[in-house]
Amino acid sequence: MTQLQSLRGMVDLLPGQTQRWQAVESMARSHFRRSGCLEIRTPLLEVTELFARGIGEATDVVGKEMYSFQDRGERSCTLRPEGTASVVRAALQHGLLAQGGQRLWYAGPMFRYERPQAGRQRQFHQIGVEWLGVASPVSDAEVIALAWDLLADCGVEGLALELNSLGTPADRKAYRTTLVNWLDARREHLDADSQQRLNTNPLRILDSKIPETQSLLQDAPMLEQSLCDESRERHQAVIEALDALAIPYQLNPRLVRGLDYYGHTAFEITSDQLGAQATVCGGGRYDGLVEQLGGGPTPAIGWALGMERLLLVLAAAAEANPSGRASRLVQPAAPDVYVVNRGDAATHQALVLCRRLRGFGLVVERDESGSAFGKQFKRADRSGAAFALVLGDEEAARGVVRLKALQAASGAETAFPQADWSLNDLDALVAQLRKG
Repeated sequence: MTQLQSLRGMVDLLPGQTQRWQAVESMARSHFRRSGCLEIRTPLLEVTELFARGIGEATDVVGKEMYSFQDRGERSCTLRPEGTASVVRAALQHGLLAQGGQRLWYAGPMFRYERPQAGRQRQFHQIGVEWLGVASPVSDAEVIALAWDLLADCGVEGLALELNSLGTPADRKAYRTTLVNWLDARREHLDADSQQRLNTNPLRILDSKIPETQSLLQDAPMLEQSLCDESRERHQAVIEALDALAIPYQLNPRLVRGLDYYGHTAFEITSDQLGAQATVCGGGRYDGLVEQLGGGPTPAIGWALGMERLLLVLAAAAEANPSGRASRLVQPAAPDVYVVNRGDAATHQALVLCRRLRGFGLVVERDESGSAFGKQFKRADRSGAAFALVLGDEEAARGVVRLKALQAASGAETAFPQADWSLNDLDALVAQLRKG
């Protein structure tokens, strides 16, 4: 019988990888809690119209990459390709915006049908932040700082912030006309995808990865030339707030976001940890999205980071600096104690002991092999535990358990009486384990 495999672009997270993901997620939760952000969880499956209306029908995501199908009720459904539209839909549906501004965060899988590559799969995972009901330029800098500090705390090195203003809808409309006229006169020099985008989503041509197109764009008109005075002043206020936070930035007038709902501030945070600058986080302001989805005019800003890309960056950082933050974050967690046990009576006693110690909040791993003590001690050393608890026929007969220091050069041992393994009886043993 043929062995079944996962679908292309749908990747299993094995236990060792999952530990690293959990470490990053825990770090993110800590930063969000301290910034007053509350978690929201939305369904994987939404009506297709949500993304067609919110993201934009002319975008690559909606036009080429979504997993959409008709369900048994003849409704067009889509596996969510990004998180923002779902969060805004949930906030509107449940009246959260009537309660005032919302600082929300989410984490989970997204789906896009694109060519799988390192750090980008068809099922991918994002952690994101959406601040709804916040309008000031200072809030733009604050949400950028949240992403910057999280990445730095994870140990990502070589961080760089690229910043641009996409202006108002009127600014972009004026610029779109100017850009289309300029590009149309040079249509034959554009790649095939850019020629198609010229009629649907011309601003996305600025983000083309085709070298010939990028070379042509060096002389193209710039969006900043179409910004109104209000947009310029707002952009300058964001810059001044970033200066106050001492977050370095590079102005990139060709930075655009791939989704239609963005306006004013747009940004990406990159790292050179993989050799070339790789984007690990991107976002911006989307003041018109709530209204597009049926709500009232509501300012909003957010960002998302890709977990797969971030874990690649952290692995590179850990390899480059084995004693750095990234290495400490992604290394497997070691148990507090490893229990070496052999023999029927000793195994039963070890079983009770493990349960009691876990009740104290200790991480306890018991060897289940029943093999010789020498082999068990080798596994104990590999586990990274500071101590081993040893229970064999001799210890069972004497009514003791031996505590052996694994990391200390002396390998010192101490014997503790078993008694009935009541909580009081274990005080001294637990104190020694925690001290280690």
